[in-house]
Amino acid sequence: MGRTGGGEPGEAKAGAKVDEVAGGAKADEGEPGEANRWGENRWGRPWNAAYDRGMPPSKTSYVCLPCRASYKQPYEPAVPHKPHAPRRERVCPRCAGALIHVGSAFAAPPRRDRAAWRTLSVLLNAGVRFHKSCCGGPGYRPRTLFEVRERMTYAERTGMPYAQALILPEVP
Repeated sequence: MGRTGGGEPGEAKAGAKVDEVAGGAKADEGEPGEANRWGENRWGRPWNAAYDRGMPPSKTSYVCLPCRASYKQPYEPAVPHKPHAPRRERVCPRCAGALIHVGSAFAAPPRRDRAAWRTLSVLLNAGVRFHKSCCGGPGYRPRTLFEVRERMTYAERTGMPYAQALILPEVP
């Protein structure tokens, strides 16, 4: 493994390069999930637990309302050194229209359920998204057009913004 010569597993030839320590692990290198003393993994890259476990980058949901389709794609954060750099616009593979980023906690309704997609379009156009919170899912979201109308009527009566009224669990 770390030797340049042959021979028995326990012995090294004269002048052979031995990289192993008595315990069998290489010096300054741990398991793939452990950082060495410089904060790097065994390949010399900065340590990242998800990367070392072989996990792919996280994906989030995007929706095309005219097609009634949802897609999971890798999320690309803004460029760290260019805070105002535009993000890549996602395009629907079916109609070439723009996809709407809805968040990672989104579950799409069936394509044949027109009422659910109409409810979803009202929520998305009002600015409501489905991002996970620290303690669970995105919280309450109305599922029927009746619940949406009820909350929008409440918002008009009280002057509350639609996005806030639509996520109320119960209308007072």
